[in-house]
Amino acid sequence: MAHTADLPHLGIDAEPRAPLPPAVRDGITTPAERSHLQDLAATRPDVPWDRLLFSAKESVYKTCAPLAPRPLQFEDAEITFSPTARTFTAHLLLPWPAGVPAPVALGRWHTSHGILLTAAALPRPA
Repeated sequence: MAHTADLPHLGIDAEPRAPLPPAVRDGITTPAERSHLQDLAATRPDVPWDRLLFSAKESVYKTCAPLAPRPLQFEDAEITFSPTARTFTAHLLLPWPAGVPAPVALGRWHTSHGILLTAAALPRPA
């Protein structure tokens, strides 16, 4: 089990277990994410993947905002989910200062009692 010292940057979000309006979904996703959401919906139609993506991005932004070179926008992170492991990976797409690699946030998700929960972290560098 990780200790808080191992996860200096942590973000958590909760959303209702319901699909997003299409206009909102289209405004927060990259083309690659829209394709990924279609694939996920075909394998696990019981999960509102678009709302889960929204929640995952909110968790990532809460995690990464203190480190980002500018305020984060929805298109600044690209999320991929593992439906079986209930995890996700977020690649930050905005430019970082020279010589600083863009962080990759790791997260977990859960759904229960009509709520979607996500948590994202930036593990301490080894």
